[in-house]
Amino acid sequence: MSRIGNRKIAMPNGVSATIENEIITVKGTKGSLTEKINDLVEVIINENTIETKAKKETKEANMCVGTMNSLINNMVIGVSTGFSKGLEAVGVGYRFQVSGNKINISAGFSHPVIINVPSDLKVEQVSNTEITISGIDKQKVAEFAANVRKVREPEPYKGKGIRYKGEYVRRKEGKKAAK
Repeated sequence: MSRIGNRKIAMPNGVSATIENEIITVKGTKGSLTEKINDLVEVIINENTIETKAKKETKEANMCVGTMNSLINNMVIGVSTGFSKGLEAVGVGYRFQVSGNKINISAGFSHPVIINVPSDLKVEQVSNTEITISGIDKQKVAEFAANVRKVREPEPYKGKGIRYKGEYVRRKEGKKAAK
């Protein structure tokens, strides 16, 4: 059985969980999240912990137990502390400009790229070249950050592009001059 599936999820103060019609709802100080429970997984809510168990001991059920446990753990962390992802623009003239629910990206194109921010996410501009995306749903935060990064992915020769905060870009050596 999955070791992650055996983990008991501790609920911090201010976080509550309920199950209705095979849907688990986790509520906290930052909001609430819902997730459909897999048919092969049984979720048990105790006073301060949540446990996941397989209904039948099959290989597929054991895989689903670990996945469900991770999803519920991400929900608990999201509604209590939230998730954030940092992006930085590296290159001459590369910058972000956040105004309302739009991000204006200058990334070396002949035109600025404008991206609409989803209503459940929050984008803060740290500086001209750095932004932080935050929200309660880990998947939505990471997916939106990946879409912003996809505007101009970092290239290996000069390292220019939009990268995650702290991301290492493996550099390549360019062509050597002929002797």
